[in-house]
Amino acid sequence: MYTWSLDALYSDFNESFDNDVNRLKSQIQAMQESAASLETMEDLEAWLKLDAETSANAQSLFSYISLRLSTNTTDIESNNAYGKLQPLVTEMSKPYAQFKAFIAHHGDALESWIASSPLIAEHAFMLREIASESKHLLNDDVEEVIAKMKMNASSNWSKLQGHLTSQITTEIDGKTYTLSSIRNLAYSPDAATRKIAYEKELEMYQGIEDAVAFALNSIKGEVNTLSEMRGYESALEKTLADSRLSKETLDALIAAIESYLPVFRKYLNHKATLFGHENGLPWYDLFAPFETKNPKTYTIEDSRTMILDSFGTFSSDLHDMAQRAYDEKWIDFLPREGKRGGAFCSNQPQIKQSRILTNFDGSMSDIITLAHELGHAYHGMLIEDLSILNTDYTMPVAETASTFCENVVLNAALVEASDEEKLVLIENSISDLAQITVDILSRYKFESEVFERRKTEFLFAKDLKEIMIQAQKDTYGDGLDQNYMHPYMWINKGHYYSGGLSFYNFPYAFGGLFALGLFGKYQEEGAAFVPQYQELLKATTTASCEDVAALAGIDVTSVTFWESSLKVVAERIETFIALTKK
Repeated sequence: MYTWSLDALYSDFNESFDNDVNRLKSQIQAMQESAASLETMEDLEAWLKLDAETSANAQSLFSYISLRLSTNTTDIESNNAYGKLQPLVTEMSKPYAQFKAFIAHHGDALESWIASSPLIAEHAFMLREIASESKHLLNDDVEEVIAKMKMNASSNWSKLQGHLTSQITTEIDGKTYTLSSIRNLAYSPDAATRKIAYEKELEMYQGIEDAVAFALNSIKGEVNTLSEMRGYESALEKTLADSRLSKETLDALIAAIESYLPVFRKYLNHKATLFGHENGLPWYDLFAPFETKNPKTYTIEDSRTMILDSFGTFSSDLHDMAQRAYDEKWIDFLPREGKRGGAFCSNQPQIKQSRILTNFDGSMSDIITLAHELGHAYHGMLIEDLSILNTDYTMPVAETASTFCENVVLNAALVEASDEEKLVLIENSISDLAQITVDILSRYKFESEVFERRKTEFLFAKDLKEIMIQAQKDTYGDGLDQNYMHPYMWINKGHYYSGGLSFYNFPYAFGGLFALGLFGKYQEEGAAFVPQYQELLKATTTASCEDVAALAGIDVTSVTFWESSLKVVAERIETFIALTKK
């Protein structure tokens, strides 16, 4: 009942799946032939049509496999299908390199083609971006070799981390816990349970720390090597280019967060005092819940009611989309052995749907997580009518709609809440905001240090733990009890384990604080803001982060903007302190 249905993609590895695999093989061959003979505007039009058809087919095939694996990492059929299908993707690397070289070599003609062809004009942003980034391309044969090598390098190292973290289990009082379920105990109302769960979690990592350390070293080493080969100064420079975000904007964001670290430490120390701690908050109480006199857990049906009612106050299309997600089984709710931890939303523009994975355990935090992932689905809905080649948005703006939806649910709930309920809601909000600012900054510092040191040394598990602890000390400061920190966050966070996506940390801070700024505008302007917000989300696939923000009159290169969002957090912290003093 609470598992998703993938039937809109495929019902199984059946004849329909096999037919699409064969069709993909034919499409790839056609693209190889097309890329080798690109010369004219008409050739480019033919390529774009073929690319769109191939991309839609490939997305369905690979999404079906990856979604099945996300709920059961030991699924033999899916692993076998992935192993057979993945080599096909490498066959695309050379034609894509040829296509990009073609665009780079016809820069003078590109603008006239854009003016002459509606199809090319539709993809103008993508084509101009390819032309501007052509200096980082390697030759066709090298690109093909890299793609094939990555299949047995970073791709497999990433799968190793996912496999190991999904398979480890532990026992408490005779009950078996997976990593995701043991981490959910961090939200338990029982203090002893939280501490035991923290200690057990750290023990679970010890048996896999060496293997995962090798995975992390291998992935970061590969990224360093390829970044240098492509002429980037660093992995961060490549990430910023991929993110369509300027270093000026990132620096402004980081500076604003660092200036507000004392405010977050004030919150952490106050929470520590409330829970009877004297030296800051121990990690195991970081997510300790504030309960009302009648502690409440929430059912999945409760989440449905709360989210649909809240979304309905913003717009009918947001409400209706979320209702579809519940009714049409877009969501896989509950944790189970073999299922990956955390939560995600996978947009499927080729079928105009999304799929959402959570590990719902009944807390208010879980409802906020559902709202967050449904925000991603809403973002996907607003761009689903674009060409599939225009449906990729970058990491920083990826978290905008999701965090905005968190605020929609939170603010709607606060209207009806008693003081006790407000305490729970506001503390949950502050805790989440501390994660996307303070903790994200610690992860950013950790990854920066790992990339830099990986250039000259291999980092063993001991080294990685030391780097992580130092990053937490630099950000959390005296807000955390330094005897109870988390040296293994580098194992837990799958974001570190991608050869093609580095620094998936600061985008959460960007998205969260940008969404707070946008929500402030919504509160000022009301319903008149909704169409502007929708247009802003649609623009995320074909504009830089700075240009997207400008659509709402926001300058994200200014520290002042980010501080205005952080002031909202500071106000919530003061409200929280006042409520707890009562």
